[in-house]
Amino acid sequence: MAEELKRTPLYAAHQRLGARMVPFGGWEMPVQYTGIIAEHQAVRTGVGLFDVSHMGEIEFRGPGALGALQRLVTNDVSRLEVGQALYSPMCNDQGTVVDDVLVYRLGPDHYWMVVNAANTDKDFTWVQEKLADRLGPELTVRNISDQVAQVALQGPLAQEVLQPLTDFPLATLESFRAVIGARVGPVETLLLSRTGYTGEDGFEIYCRPEDAETLWNLLLGVREPAPVVPCGLGARDTLRFEACLPLYGHELDETVTPLEAGLGVFVKLQKGDFIGREALARQKEAGVTRKLVGLEVLDRGGIPRQGYEVVHQGEVVGRVTSGAQSPTLGKVLALAYVPAGLSQPGTELAVVIRGRPLRAVVVPRPFYRRRTPARGPAAEGARRRGLQRAGKGAATHRQGALRRAGKARRPKQMAETT
Repeated sequence: MAEELKRTPLYAAHQRLGARMVPFGGWEMPVQYTGIIAEHQAVRTGVGLFDVSHMGEIEFRGPGALGALQRLVTNDVSRLEVGQALYSPMCNDQGTVVDDVLVYRLGPDHYWMVVNAANTDKDFTWVQEKLADRLGPELTVRNISDQVAQVALQGPLAQEVLQPLTDFPLATLESFRAVIGARVGPVETLLLSRTGYTGEDGFEIYCRPEDAETLWNLLLGVREPAPVVPCGLGARDTLRFEACLPLYGHELDETVTPLEAGLGVFVKLQKGDFIGREALARQKEAGVTRKLVGLEVLDRGGIPRQGYEVVHQGEVVGRVTSGAQSPTLGKVLALAYVPAGLSQPGTELAVVIRGRPLRAVVVPRPFYRRRTPARGPAAEGARRRGLQRAGKGAATHRQGALRRAGKARRPKQMAETT
């Protein structure tokens, strides 16, 4: 008998908006509303809103929390002051990736680890097993995922949309920084972070499950400077793909090391012992034998998908991890693991699609990188035309969002470190 799919606190809201729902990581999630391309372009040119309440949160508390996290992840958690966050792979003894996570330090002995939705139960069990000798009065570890909801407001206009709803000066909040307890309209958030998974500016807002629909409807009600467009997992995937952000189960899994995935900057061998350190130190010294690369498919004939063969001079040399026709660039692109000797930009390869080898070339990553917005009347006119296109189909969104939030205590500010 199939396991029943979980639903986020926003399930009813998705149904009212006519979302197409699909299974994802044990959850029933919206894959699209008006269409993946329209939602993708809304985030690239204006602003979109995602339900990411399926993500998992694991809480670490106590004097032993820092030491526990230092053992679990490859990045250096000791660098975090209260109010800072970091991204990190989490590896097994072989140095391959159990998951990639965000770690927030919320207090002197208080941390959150945000994990991928499909890995929440696996990660929590794994953490408990690895920390079994440390759990007790000095360290408590809890899966608090059912106590937290999360939405992501993403796009170049995210700050302009969110600022009228909060008293916190968002212009002071740099990329990968966050505040604790910021009020957004009537909702006191748990965490408001300038982070995202789209390659655009934006915010990930954590709140209590009972506040999720209020927050969602409030944000969808905003009409200026652009309508906030609800976006599904389909657009989230094409957006992260263009930005070459890894997806667990595709670019990352327990057969891949962070060094092979190009995440060596997040592996701090000098920090001391951690799970997988010996294996990663050996690999760094010897050099990786394969690398994650970007590919542009030059011949017509289909879209490369996960698992498709990559060929060089008639020999299979690698596999595609993700592929799509880029909505922004109009090119057929892929991510793939290939031998290190074939990883240089300009290297000619082929991807086998429907039994045919189609010419491909290694290209630099990321495929898409956001630029500082242009200024002036011409740029403003082009931006507004893009917003009008992105806003088509958004007429059903709730009107009359609050423009000013009530007075709230000034939240604590959080900063990123790599």
